[in-house]
Amino acid sequence: MSDPVYDLVIRGGTVATSSDVFAADVGISGETIVALGKNLGAGKKEIDATGKLVLPGGIDAHAHIEQLSAAGLVNADTFETATTSAAFGGTTSVICFAAQHIGMDVRKVLTDYTALAKRGAMIDYAFHIIVADVTDKVIAEDIPALVKEGYSSIKIFMTYDLLRVHDEKLLDILAAAREAKALVCVHAENHGIISWMVKRLLDKGYTAPKYHPVSHARLSESEAFTRLIAFSELLDQPIMIFHVSTREGAAVIREARGRGVKVFAETCPQYLFLTMEDLDKPGVEGAKWMCSPPVRTTDDQEALWRALDLGDLQLVSSDHAPYRMDETGKLRAGPNPTFKQIANGMPGLEVRLPLLFDAMVSKGRLGLSKFVELTSTAPAQIYNLPNKGSIAIGMDADIAIWDPLKKVTLSDAMMHDLAGFTPFAGRELTGWPTTVLLRGSVLVEGDTFNGKPGEGRLMLRDGGKAAAPSGRLAAEMDPARNFGAKLL
Repeated sequence: MSDPVYDLVIRGGTVATSSDVFAADVGISGETIVALGKNLGAGKKEIDATGKLVLPGGIDAHAHIEQLSAAGLVNADTFETATTSAAFGGTTSVICFAAQHIGMDVRKVLTDYTALAKRGAMIDYAFHIIVADVTDKVIAEDIPALVKEGYSSIKIFMTYDLLRVHDEKLLDILAAAREAKALVCVHAENHGIISWMVKRLLDKGYTAPKYHPVSHARLSESEAFTRLIAFSELLDQPIMIFHVSTREGAAVIREARGRGVKVFAETCPQYLFLTMEDLDKPGVEGAKWMCSPPVRTTDDQEALWRALDLGDLQLVSSDHAPYRMDETGKLRAGPNPTFKQIANGMPGLEVRLPLLFDAMVSKGRLGLSKFVELTSTAPAQIYNLPNKGSIAIGMDADIAIWDPLKKVTLSDAMMHDLAGFTPFAGRELTGWPTTVLLRGSVLVEGDTFNGKPGEGRLMLRDGGKAAAPSGRLAAEMDPARNFGAKLL
């Protein structure tokens, strides 16, 4: 037998990228994919992937991990538990948040979150910087410096009393991001509509979790999208709209992209698989299904699937926001809170990929290459994650090997995060990641986890590419708009 050529060979599997599906062995040396082909030479170690699908590790570009809320509540997961659960679900990279609140220094916030991740993360990670206190220092000093250092995406909120950024400050953020070549990500809902609805519902005694979707009237989403897109167009500044939930919201994005506005958008599994009826449970049980924006209707689900198919929405993220159903989380205000007092958010890092694989691959909706695009390749391209998002020579060997025939029934007990439940419990899925590699090392093997806290690495990103994506994505965005930009 000849001497080993590679450190690891994944042999006999079917490789899938966002454009192709083909039979091939994968040769890995160190942390990098170095060869694709049939009958590759020997590896020091080999994995038999016969009958399996060899896919790039998932990239979840929207997850709240060990994060402090504006109300002073820290969600249930640590970086260690959240990223462990991500790995078991086939995800090898995550973008989470460094959350500034009123009165906080942005750089100190980022330093503190980075320390938490450095200590606990099992997979590779990057940060979006949440800006809630838009001071002159943030605009003139912090954003330019941090983007230059590789933190090239900023998140702002258009709603929530303690987080929302008003229109003029929003324009200041967009202008600063344009100058620094950063991407601005937005939670876009109309604050006035929501506040007005909440007050009247509570005054009339409609306090149960099932009234949460009613309080976030669907028009609050499409109105905010329209306003935000106008600001983006005024300044010719790229934006990412988070967690699209409605047919109307998707239509606003489609129209804007048709005019060449630089708008990207995501949706989440909860909006594709859950509806507002899931919140209609006895007592406060429906709180498990509370998130913002809320889950909607089956008609909205179909519209969102169509938007993914057309390319109006470019990726599917989890919006992982785990709060336990106890006094540390959703029941912090007591055993019988109003919907307004319940922390919004649900766990999703672990089940995002399996849910989508079952729908898109096992059940044939949109197909395998589209699954890879939405869950790995497009996030890597849009957020400019270096060497991530595809199985190709020179890329990091972040790989999930899927058994396409394995059937799994989701349950609370099988989850590896600390939320204590999954809102998708009881669903039977076909297809599951059985082996997961991070940079060439086997992280998950069946039920065995081999990772160690702190082995995940910080991914720094070039702001220029995030603000002006290359290749196909850039072509979709032309022609550029330059109205208000001329005034900068």
